[in-house]
Amino acid sequence: MPSLNYKHLHYFWAVAKAGSVARASERLHLTAQTISGQLTLFEENVGYKLFNRVGRRLELNDEGRMVFDYADRIFTIGEELEEALRFRPGGRALQLRVGVADAVPKAIAYLLLETALSLEEPIRIVCREGKLDALLAELAIHRLDIIIADSPMPANVDVRGYHHLLGECDTSFFATPELAKRYKKGFPHSLDGAPFLMPGDDAAVRPRLLRWFEKENIRPQIAGEFDDGALLLAFGDAGTGIFAAPTAIASQVRKQYGIVEIGKTDAVREQFYAISVERKLTHPAVLAIQSAARDNLIVGSSRA
Repeated sequence: MPSLNYKHLHYFWAVAKAGSVARASERLHLTAQTISGQLTLFEENVGYKLFNRVGRRLELNDEGRMVFDYADRIFTIGEELEEALRFRPGGRALQLRVGVADAVPKAIAYLLLETALSLEEPIRIVCREGKLDALLAELAIHRLDIIIADSPMPANVDVRGYHHLLGECDTSFFATPELAKRYKKGFPHSLDGAPFLMPGDDAAVRPRLLRWFEKENIRPQIAGEFDDGALLLAFGDAGTGIFAAPTAIASQVRKQYGIVEIGKTDAVREQFYAISVERKLTHPAVLAIQSAARDNLIVGSSRA
């Protein structure tokens, strides 16, 4: 196969996104004949037909979807570069592309990230939220600078990366004032039989909570299980059950939701990590996040 022609690849990408040569020609300000001819040359170059014609539309076939996946990553990164340069006249913008694992409480993510915005050098934070394995795939192709997670780098993932412990803190338990009147006295054994909102399977704190309940001989009534921490908080705010959250954000949780802290324990520790492709963190914004963790969390020793 001859060397890839990126201009032809761009025409293919535009047609695939638009669904037809005519629409792509309008967006690219080129004639339909020009794009059609270049698309034919590109298919001859790669050695595959990439579209099936369905009525007036062009739909990607299996080979076309594979090529489009690569093209989409290539040109999306190019658009991000153009945007970064446009927002920083005369130089590259200081940008932090951070993935936040969806098991990490939003308030913890903000507590860590907002410090980076106070740097003397202007910074632009681009946040992506999702499952840890999906974020690790983005990190592997350098579409993210770091990931903030509630667990270290998984051992069974084929991604070269390093985890850095940012900090850890106790776990507090919260409820609406009405529930707190019933279950605050006698904590933690008052939780036996109490309605409880449990984090989902992806949350690293879940097995720690279960072990603590078993050790204390506490059997709460599980009123719900939630992968999304924000949804869990919404149900907690509605009085559906008692829930746990990091003690480091206890004041924010009380203030935002008007709920009551009924107790806390140091036997269930929540940990937070920065995962990167670097053994040693060097990005100034990431170093600021490390500093924020030291100020706001009880920090243990970092390791790679």
